[in-house]
Amino acid sequence: MGECGAPEDVNSNVLVARSTGDAQLDKAVWQWLSWDKNEKTKEQIESLLQDGKHQELRDRLCCRLTFGTAGLRSAMGAGFCYINDLTVIQSTQVSRAGLWESLCPGEQGGSASCREPRARTLPLPSSCVPASEARLAKLTAAVLLAKDVLVYFFSTYVPTPFVPYTVQQLGAVAGVMITASHNRKEDNGYKVRPWQPLCGVPGLCLACRGTAEWAGKGLPAHPVRLPAVAGTPPASPGCSEPPGILLKFCFLLRELNVQTSLKFVHTSFHGVGHEYVQLAFKAFGFQPPIPVPEQKDPDPDFSTVKCPNPEEGESVLELSLRLAEKEDAKVVVATDPDADRLAVAEQQENGCWKVFTGNELAALFGWWMFSRWKENCSQDADVRNVYMLATTVSSKILRAIALKEGFHFE
Repeated sequence: MGECGAPEDVNSNVLVARSTGDAQLDKAVWQWLSWDKNEKTKEQIESLLQDGKHQELRDRLCCRLTFGTAGLRSAMGAGFCYINDLTVIQSTQVSRAGLWESLCPGEQGGSASCREPRARTLPLPSSCVPASEARLAKLTAAVLLAKDVLVYFFSTYVPTPFVPYTVQQLGAVAGVMITASHNRKEDNGYKVRPWQPLCGVPGLCLACRGTAEWAGKGLPAHPVRLPAVAGTPPASPGCSEPPGILLKFCFLLRELNVQTSLKFVHTSFHGVGHEYVQLAFKAFGFQPPIPVPEQKDPDPDFSTVKCPNPEEGESVLELSLRLAEKEDAKVVVATDPDADRLAVAEQQENGCWKVFTGNELAALFGWWMFSRWKENCSQDADVRNVYMLATTVSSKILRAIALKEGFHFE
């Protein structure tokens, strides 16, 4: 590497004090120091270089984040395989390019951007790097705005399901969510939800392909400003007007719900779910659930649980079950930090708690939705227009119901 930045980049004024003796690593170090505009993560790589920690530099710089079923997820920190300013900027560049390539000729679109509160300080060698969803969401918006993309930016923390809903409602090309969901507190993530149909290959697949080509193309991060993004959605879906959005799912049974004496406890596991679950219960005619006070408000350190995943069962529901027994509530509802994962527990006659699996909940919800549809559909309604979907790892009990009833299952 020598004493200066790579000669082919005429815009670089980066000076590298020493070579690692590994040409591939030298190039990766130079790229990071050239492209990263965050002084704290840049200083972290410089410190590792000065201390001769070449293996850690390889671990951080010689591999890339790749899109998986949950988008991008990793610990926050410096390096191409971590979540940080640079990787979020580059992910947005690649995603935008892939999505725009897959648009039909003449189509235009915008993007919805939001975040879930995982702002925290990370322990890093010789320094600490504060990172937050708010900053990363604004960086995402800034990259898109720099390419003249209309951005709808949520003005507050929202659940992940708001993203696909808003993409559909606004006709956006895609939505981006900054969240690591129920991962450990050190992690963060980046989810892209494209609008379908797109011509040819789905845009997200193109974005995935693009991440694999990063090493060859070496996309530099353009200077960006953190904007005060204009154009927020006219109403946060499900929040400002919950009755108008949620009541259509009540199947005329709201009056029955109002009469129930059933009590619920809800935990949001230090995430964003509390306000929205309260509104949803109210819209459906139930008394608002009793919140677990220690876990009600957003807390990126997850101070009461090591793993904020409600599907872990009784081990993570201890505070909820204890409160439910105290309040004589028979049902516990738990949502993960970004409120896209659900667990339900019910107290049995013997006092023990039954924590339902995801497959059990899907079977109950699917049966209930279809039975309500049958009771309320018009005479000319065609069951062949009814669809239920499941993931590849889910139980196929809904397929059995579909074969019996005549609706579609995929």
